[in-house]
Amino acid sequence: MKLLQTIEQRVEALAWEALERELWSFGAAKAPLLTGAECEELRRLYDQPSHFRSTVVMARHNFGEGEYRYFAYPLPPLVANLRKALYRKLASIANAWNEALRERTTFPSTLEAYLEQCHLAGQTKATPLMLTYGAGGWNALHQDLYGELVFPLQVTCFLSRPGVEYEGGEFLLVENRPRAQSRGEAFVMEQGEIVIFATRFRPMRAARGYSRAALRHGVSRVRRGSRMTLGIIFHDAR
Repeated sequence: MKLLQTIEQRVEALAWEALERELWSFGAAKAPLLTGAECEELRRLYDQPSHFRSTVVMARHNFGEGEYRYFAYPLPPLVANLRKALYRKLASIANAWNEALRERTTFPSTLEAYLEQCHLAGQTKATPLMLTYGAGGWNALHQDLYGELVFPLQVTCFLSRPGVEYEGGEFLLVENRPRAQSRGEAFVMEQGEIVIFATRFRPMRAARGYSRAALRHGVSRVRRGSRMTLGIIFHDAR
């Protein structure tokens, strides 16, 4: 990864054919993307309240143990550029998924056009967020749904160094397969890596075409230290 490349250039240069195969097969795929300096820049945003519209203490809602903050518009440039560049590559995959599942929705090729649809539907609040967990922190399995419009893929960017700043805290993904037992995966992620994953379900090949395999994601218990991530959700919230 060349440090002088822009975020847009690095997103474009990812191994998208391999990533798409992983997404179709497992509903998730990971790749290196951010530099250490960019991770630190994002982490510093958490202590700047002017960037955020709300803070959620997870224990108050039985979501887990930790805290997250939703960004307000306008997004910080690095967050906005990541969201825009990743959407541009993921929109074609999302449309292929919808076609396989016989969904009528077609996603536009640009984030600006998609957010216009969200806002016309009353979903106007920014959804990218920062999440932080201390020792003992965890996140229950869930889906990030904020209204009628839902983009079928989302991204988590890992900003802390495993084995140095924290232990545990694996990214969890559980797939509920039709007429079969659930399948779980745990991802150990390096600083600067991203994981792309299904928001609600992925297409799963069936006897006649494709069926929906529902997925939920969460975080295992942080056993030591502190862990911070950036979540990039493409649909806005009511």
